[in-house]
Amino acid sequence: MTERLVVIGGDATGMSAASQARRRRSADELEIVAFERGRHTSYSACGIPYWIGGDTTGDALIARTPDEHRAHDIDVRLATEAIEVDPAAGRVRTRDADGREEWTGYDHLVIATGAVPVRPSIPGIDADGVHGVQTLDDGEAVLHGLGGAGVRRAVVVGGGYIGVEMAEALLRHGLDVTLVDRAEQPMTTLDPDMGRLVRVALEGLGVRVVSGVTVSAVLTGDDGRVRAVATDEDEYPADIVVLGIGVRPGTELARAAGLPLGAHGGLLTDRAMRVPGTERIWAGGDCVEVLNLVSGALQHIALGTHANKHGRIIGTNIGGGYATFPGVVGTAVSKVCDVELARTGLLEAQARAAGLEFVTAVIESTTRAGYYPDAATMTVKMLAERGTGRLLGVQIIGREGAAKRVDIAAVALTAGMTVGQMVDLDLGYAPPFSPVWDPVLVAARKAADAVAADIRKS
Repeated sequence: MTERLVVIGGDATGMSAASQARRRRSADELEIVAFERGRHTSYSACGIPYWIGGDTTGDALIARTPDEHRAHDIDVRLATEAIEVDPAAGRVRTRDADGREEWTGYDHLVIATGAVPVRPSIPGIDADGVHGVQTLDDGEAVLHGLGGAGVRRAVVVGGGYIGVEMAEALLRHGLDVTLVDRAEQPMTTLDPDMGRLVRVALEGLGVRVVSGVTVSAVLTGDDGRVRAVATDEDEYPADIVVLGIGVRPGTELARAAGLPLGAHGGLLTDRAMRVPGTERIWAGGDCVEVLNLVSGALQHIALGTHANKHGRIIGTNIGGGYATFPGVVGTAVSKVCDVELARTGLLEAQARAAGLEFVTAVIESTTRAGYYPDAATMTVKMLAERGTGRLLGVQIIGREGAAKRVDIAAVALTAGMTVGQMVDLDLGYAPPFSPVWDPVLVAARKAADAVAADIRKS
């Protein structure tokens, strides 16, 4: 008897799950229906700021079109939104673009509803000229807005990854850019002392950074278009506004269906990505919470790397195989113009919240041997556990060649290494790529010395 897999969400997790299940089970064994409320499938939302900035095209961000999925016997239904899940009856209610509603039964259900942008409830937030950056449609809307007459000033609300990436994209369109953020320093995914370096870099590029303020309203003109952003301290003129405040798990459907949610609002799953208390409901991507292997706590991390892995795991399990997701160490990289930003593991505040005591080490070095052309500075910050010396986290800011060094630390964190063990890592060396002592190893050596000095004082 043919089973049916229903997928809610046509991007990374949903279509990876569908594709992997199809590889393992034929259409005679498994019918696959995927509901996507938008117009695209399998695209890179992470690439939207670079599309807007002119580094690539919108079409290049699409990994697989709906027709390509259909060619593999996956029934993709666009502009169709899932509006109710009935776990007891094993069915999903959907509404298409014409308002027609219908129920579709399932033997397996994948919830891949992603994340939704945080949109503050303030006057004018829905005005013409205010944009989120989450889907390809959002990217098209921003580019259309930038093409309008008289668009010279931009305000970016929020200083996280999307905020700093969009600040760069808008600069490249020749706009005067102001970044307004509630935090004291941009990039709260870094410790404040490292976030300060991001602020210096942004200001050096010509971005006006206004921190420690709360946006109270988006002000509009007589035509209903945005004209300024108001905070609790001042007003900042704007012809276009981009929201980069962050995202939250898109779990309204799951909540209404009575499925278990975590402290951060994300769906809970077991290691096989199955929703606890169910036999045939799976979830993954930006709508779930994941285990942090360093702190042992669950957290919400919206990243395409995890989403694609979740989908592959889910599809393998539905297809009759076996796969699990062990957790994450919290690795992320970004850039603003030529300044690269990276982090993995815990920040100081996260380590304290986990009840961990630590020492820190901060070093400055270069991306290449100092005598080699184009060697650029980089700053590395490292956290190590008191007593044991176990690596807890690393943050890096620097020029070309800096950010991807964080992968060394990500591997060390996953392996549970101490900073002393990291000092002896046999990393590749040649003057075009690194000093004799790689900056990560220099930081590890300094952190190991700090651990030893702390032990002597105890």
